[in-house]
Amino acid sequence: MTNSKMILEIKEGVGYITFNNPEKHNAVSLEMWETLGEMMLQLERDNNVRVVVLKGAGGKSFVSGADISKFDKDRSSKEQVLNYNKRTGKIYHRIETFPKPTIAMIDGYCIGGGLNLAVCCDIRICSEKSQFAMPAAKLSLGYPLSSIKRLFDTMGPGISKHFMFTADRISSTEALNFGLVQKLVKNEDLEDFVKDYAEKISINAPLTIKAMKQIGIEILKNPEDRDLELCEQLVSDCFDSEDYKEGRKAFMEKRKPSFQGF
Repeated sequence: MTNSKMILEIKEGVGYITFNNPEKHNAVSLEMWETLGEMMLQLERDNNVRVVVLKGAGGKSFVSGADISKFDKDRSSKEQVLNYNKRTGKIYHRIETFPKPTIAMIDGYCIGGGLNLAVCCDIRICSEKSQFAMPAAKLSLGYPLSSIKRLFDTMGPGISKHFMFTADRISSTEALNFGLVQKLVKNEDLEDFVKDYAEKISINAPLTIKAMKQIGIEILKNPEDRDLELCEQLVSDCFDSEDYKEGRKAFMEKRKPSFQGF
């Protein structure tokens, strides 16, 4: 599945979505956001896909945020802003609650909406040259509670407030120290590292990954909103599966297990 600004590829059980707007540092239009939502739905339905990687084209940016050149068309009035936020909010929520592991492969600028996208992912892996910023305070933009909560959940309130109030850029090393990214990799090694990392996850037991992913989502909810029965069912599904038998058998036979997801 491809359009000129968004590219979807599937390799070795991993779905790769590329933001392909390098002349604008992969700034994202509303059309690109909605194409992303369609691609994520396709990958969710594909049982052969076990991990999803989001990345940017061109080697200079992951995603540099919203395409400001489109603001007069898409975000010039209160009604347009509400419509834009509602539609993009659904995409962020889909990625944040996606049932399979998601990885943001960050190579260069990760700014504004791109940062919000990255913190929707489960894992963030960046190159040494990467830089991060939330420049809303320099543009008089407002961010909804959901976006700010993701930053708080990722970095904690103190660092997140510093990040938002100053609108300063931070380096890849600072991002690692703040817990914004989980892995920092040499520029030239990033693509191969992410490929190996994603494939390592893809060969693990899908039912276990699914359970841990959903339980992680429930943990971040308010206690009264958590679906505890769902969590118990997902754990039970692991123990009732053929994969559980295969995992035990492979351990005893000292070989790698071959998991099928049932």
